[in-house]
Amino acid sequence: MPWNQPGSGGDDRDPWGQNDGQNGNGRKGGGGRDGPPDIDEVLRDAKKRIDSLFGGRRGGGSGGGGSGRERRGDGPSSTAIGLLVVIGLGVWIFSGFYTVDQGEQAIELRFGAFAETKDAGLRWHWPTPIESVEKINTQNVNTVEVGYRDTGRGIQTVPREALMLTQDENIIDVRFAVQYDIKEPTDLLFHVSEYDPQDIAESVVRGATESAVREVVGRNSMDFAITEGRAQLAAETKTLVQEILDRYDTGINIRSVEMQNAQPPEQVKDAFDDVVKAREDEVRLKSLAQAYENDIIPRTRGFAARILQEAEAYKASVTARAEGESERFNKVLTEYSKAPEITRDRLYLETMEEVLSRSSKIVIDQQGGNSLMYLPLDQLINRRGDSLSAGTESELSGSSNNSVANRSSSGALRSSSRTVDRSGRN
Repeated sequence: MPWNQPGSGGDDRDPWGQNDGQNGNGRKGGGGRDGPPDIDEVLRDAKKRIDSLFGGRRGGGSGGGGSGRERRGDGPSSTAIGLLVVIGLGVWIFSGFYTVDQGEQAIELRFGAFAETKDAGLRWHWPTPIESVEKINTQNVNTVEVGYRDTGRGIQTVPREALMLTQDENIIDVRFAVQYDIKEPTDLLFHVSEYDPQDIAESVVRGATESAVREVVGRNSMDFAITEGRAQLAAETKTLVQEILDRYDTGINIRSVEMQNAQPPEQVKDAFDDVVKAREDEVRLKSLAQAYENDIIPRTRGFAARILQEAEAYKASVTARAEGESERFNKVLTEYSKAPEITRDRLYLETMEEVLSRSSKIVIDQQGGNSLMYLPLDQLINRRGDSLSAGTESELSGSSNNSVANRSSSGALRSSSRTVDRSGRN
């Protein structure tokens, strides 16, 4: 029966095998209206393409209610597998690049064992799980506080670290600040801890410092630690802490140890302040006494030496003058023994000249002369006194110093002058 003839058994299919309700353009017939594309068909097509690319299954079967068959695809594409392998390998290799900052050292570990040390710069290592990297700052100077904590808002005391026992069985509150850096990062990593070595280093330094301070303070008295022994205690603590750290191969270098404070506990601080003040007063008074001693003793010794030198000079002067006078007297005696009369006259005249030169009396011989004379005697006396004042003062000063030495010779001259006077008058 023709395909378009009615009553053909209800098959209603066109010669091209299409259903009656759908034309050749995929559009629904029956009235000539156009409909939207089938979403399920689009999804099934996309799923088939993905399964064919990655080797999944794709299904197929005959129309109607017959049993369908499933068959496996040919497997994943070799190109896709190669592309994924290359991308994964590239990402894995790229993850091995790392940067070492200035002042840091990177320690490369190959399967957990030390491989090598790298300095600052862009570096590469075999990525995980073959190698790993630990970075440690070797130039940063870290500070550890022992006995106190600086919270930024004030100082907080840590009694379990600060309170220590001295040699004389006193309790003292000591606070130290320790500065350190890392000199051997491999020792710090393998001998201390492999988990965050920077934080572990701070704990190690604090523990070593506390132990060293207790040993050093325990060997000294409380007065020594509070007063003049601070610098010595800090130096001994630094040496002992470094010995402890080197003994355990920590790779830590102690740069400085400074004693921030050393004082008695708060409960007895007032009493110790009084003791310290009394000790300071004692030192101050001793210093003043020592300064006075250093000033007065040299001046006294200098004054005594000057007196001794003046006495020696006076002794030498008096001795020399006495020897000279005695020598002069001996010479006069020798001349006198040769010509007694002439010597007596000369001595008399010299004595009278010396005596009358200092007298205001004027002697005038009136024999054979005029008894009336007018002379400006006062002016003559004053003029003569002015001319003789300088020489007389020097002679008087010399004669006063030599009075003892001239007593014997003056007595002899007076006796001889009396004799001459009597003989002249007679």
